[in-house]
Amino acid sequence: MNNTKEALLPVLKSYLDITWTDEATDAKVWDMARAGMAYLDSKAGRQMDYNLPGFARSLLMDYVRYMRDGALDIFEANYLSLILAMQNEVAVNRYEESETDPAGG
Repeated sequence: MNNTKEALLPVLKSYLDITWTDEATDAKVWDMARAGMAYLDSKAGRQMDYNLPGFARSLLMDYVRYMRDGALDIFEANYLSLILAMQNEVAVNRYEESETDPAGG
């Protein structure tokens, strides 16, 4: 999973309507993104790929938005259904991988 700053930062800034370039702002958004990735990876039980569209990337963008707005304390309650959907997707993918593994997982 290559969750690079170069790939994710422009997407996050666009989502947050940050249209200017400023090193301090970029550093702050990236630090929030790293915290969000760590949080979501812990919820998923594995490292997620945030470069691809899907639950993980959508949740990361909203996590950063909530953190930036000082509302992180209500993020999990508001996004619990999507967090659970992400966890289910990971579980299904693990099951599918174990079924196709000739060694039996």
